[in-house]
Amino acid sequence: MSPDAAAMTPAMARLDGLWRRGTAFLGTRYAILGGAMSWVSERNLVAAISNAGGFGVLACGSLDADRLAAEIAATEDLTERPFGVNLITLHPDLDRLIAVCLEHSVGHVVLAGGLPPSHAIKRLKDNGARVLAFAPALGVAKRLVRQGVDALIIEGAEAGGHIGPVTTGVLAQEILPAVREVPVFVAGGIGRGEAVLSYLEMGAAGCQLGTRFVCAHECIAHPAFKRAFIRASARDALPTTQLDPDLPVIPVRALVNNGSRRFIEAQRQVSARFRDGLLTLEQAQLEIELFWAGALKRAVLEGDVENGSLMAGQSVGMVTREQPTADIVAELVSQALEALDGRQRGAVC
Repeated sequence: MSPDAAAMTPAMARLDGLWRRGTAFLGTRYAILGGAMSWVSERNLVAAISNAGGFGVLACGSLDADRLAAEIAATEDLTERPFGVNLITLHPDLDRLIAVCLEHSVGHVVLAGGLPPSHAIKRLKDNGARVLAFAPALGVAKRLVRQGVDALIIEGAEAGGHIGPVTTGVLAQEILPAVREVPVFVAGGIGRGEAVLSYLEMGAAGCQLGTRFVCAHECIAHPAFKRAFIRASARDALPTTQLDPDLPVIPVRALVNNGSRRFIEAQRQVSARFRDGLLTLEQAQLEIELFWAGALKRAVLEGDVENGSLMAGQSVGMVTREQPTADIVAELVSQALEALDGRQRGAVC
């Protein structure tokens, strides 16, 4: 059943009610966020997600302030609907990036890549932006709420890119019943509408999906990058390991290739320089992040799927073809509606 055909059905009314808190917060038709993927979540895909009724999120990644400003302006040219910007808290020019978002009246800013500094949250909120942040544990979620964030995203280890150690299902069970003060969006390993529905029924305000949108027609990723996703199964997306116990690095889930193996050697070299006193901890961690930014760019934009990084969530096995973004969003909604319809039919029988 298409979302249009289901406009006034009991199932659609039920779904609208389940994610009403999320849609009200985002200002969208559906509480479906596009995960911010560096080099992938740029103007075209972000605008397409928003135009389809979801909520696109620009990935600032390693962009400087001028390039972020240009990307925001270009996205505004492609959609009149709400979208957000994801900023990495480790970025050396975070304050200037925040200023760019405020100058462009960005309504929602996602602070990612570590615990956001309190001054960043306050500055954004004082200037009218809504702040979302990632909570990898219940204690962190409660701390972020005390700091004043307007919404949380809980992302499990099934996700692509940088991940935490806990699965989406466990995080949802731990955090959703305990955090009611702000909307909570669930992410990680979500590829179908039935999963979206299940988290909504657990109390989520909505869901975030990244991997599912990589093979959208509007996504600018190289055809070779998209083919790698279409061919992959869930078991092909594996996390990296940390070599040096004194050099914390966030694991990255990606399709295994030469790029994954090159990271092990790069991590070993950075660790040696760190232990020799040539790098501070912060400088060493930044080098690791710059490695990933470059490797991902090579794969996404240049199509080097052997040596670049193929960051992908375990839901990659559900990516089977290229589709228009609007069709992906409509498919997710239809799957949720069909699940609701099936329950109602069963109840009548």
